[in-house]
Amino acid sequence: MSQVRSIAVIGAGTMGSGIALTAATATAAGSRGGIKVFQIDVSAEQLQRARTYHEKTLKRNVEKSRMTQAQAEEAMALVSYHSDLAEAADADWAVEAVMEDIDLKKAVFGKMQATFRPDVVLATNTSSISITELAAAVGADAPRVVGMHFFNPVPVMKLVEVIKGRQTSEETTRRTIELAKLMGKSPVPANDRPGFVSNRVLMPLINEAFYAWAEGVAEPRHIDEIMTLGCNFPMGPLRLADYIGLDVCVMILNVMREGFGNDKYAPCPKLVELVEQGRLGDKSGSGVYEYPPRS
Repeated sequence: MSQVRSIAVIGAGTMGSGIALTAATATAAGSRGGIKVFQIDVSAEQLQRARTYHEKTLKRNVEKSRMTQAQAEEAMALVSYHSDLAEAADADWAVEAVMEDIDLKKAVFGKMQATFRPDVVLATNTSSISITELAAAVGADAPRVVGMHFFNPVPVMKLVEVIKGRQTSEETTRRTIELAKLMGKSPVPANDRPGFVSNRVLMPLINEAFYAWAEGVAEPRHIDEIMTLGCNFPMGPLRLADYIGLDVCVMILNVMREGFGNDKYAPCPKLVELVEQGRLGDKSGSGVYEYPPRS
C-alpha cells in the first residue's frame, strides 16, 4: 500500500473530530511521518467546536504526561479546517462522518466521488447503515467503499469495525485494516448486515433495559448498578444510552427493524418518549439522567 500521508474527514461532530485528532496524534511523534488531516464541515461553528476540542484534548494530554508539548504542537499543526470539500482534493484517504441519515450520506458520497482521485478509498463511519446501499451512490466506484466504524470516544476506544459491502474489494478492505493499525487501532472485520456486530448485540440490550424501566422492574440507577456489578459492564446500559445519544439509539434500532423486517428491534416507547421530549442524553443535559451544564 502506498503510504497514506493525508486524510479528509468529512463531518466535524463528535465522531469526525475524534477521528481527525486520532489520525494526527497517532503519528505525532513523527517516526512514521505525520498524517495530515483535512477536517471538513459546512458549518463554521462546528469547525470551531472541533478546533476547540482538539486544543483542549491535546493540552490535557500534555498536562497528564501522555505526550510532550512538542508532540501536541506537531499534532495540532497537522490538522487544517475547511468548509469546502474541494480544498481537501489532494487527500490520500476520505472518511465520511456526517449525521446518520442515509440520504445525506449518499449526497456526501457523490461529492466525495467527484472530488477525490480514483485510488482514494471512500470510507464511512456509519454505525448501522448498509455499506452496500451507500456504495450504490457512487456506481462503478463501489469497490472502493468500505465501513470504518470508530467508537466514541475515538481517541480512547481501540476498536474499528471494518465492514465490507457486497462490492467492496479485498484490496480496499486490506488497506483499511492497515490504516486503522497505523492510527493505533485494533481493526476487526464484519459483514454488511443491519447494525453490523456491535450495535446488533448492544442495541437490543439497551432497548431491553428501557423496557425493564418502563415495566417497573427497577429504577434506572438500579438497572445500571445491577449490570455493572453483576455483569462487570464498565457502564450500565441506560447510562450508556445517554452517552451515545437517545436519538441515535432510536435511529439505529429503526434501521435494524427495517433492515431485518422484524419488530423485535422496535425502540421501546419509553425511549421514544424521551427523545420526543428533547431528552437526548449527555448532549442535551438530560436523558434517562440529568447532567450539569458543560463548562
